[in-house]
Amino acid sequence: MELKELKKKSVSELHKILAESRDKLRDLRFKDANKQLKNVRELRAVRTIIAQTLTLLNTDKQKTPTTTASNEKAAPSEQKAEQVDKETTKEAKK
Repeated sequence: MELKELKKKSVSELHKILAESRDKLRDLRFKDANKQLKNVRELRAVRTIIAQTLTLLNTDKQKTPTTTASNEKAAPSEQKAEQVDKETTKEAKK
């Protein structure tokens, strides 16, 4: 997937792509360790997609800073996005 295509995606789609890419990277690493992976450059391609997705997500956060007062709650979509990020990082650490 090219950067142009990623830029057209919404934040929720980017989170979904990020989770899928991390799962795919984990699977590829297992295959590589077991000498079952023939196209080793695929690891690099998946890592690139992950980096580009994270970059787009972080630039979106910087463009629209959320200023919430202490008594206001964050938007449910933001809470869910943070929860997805936490879950994917937990999975990645395993």
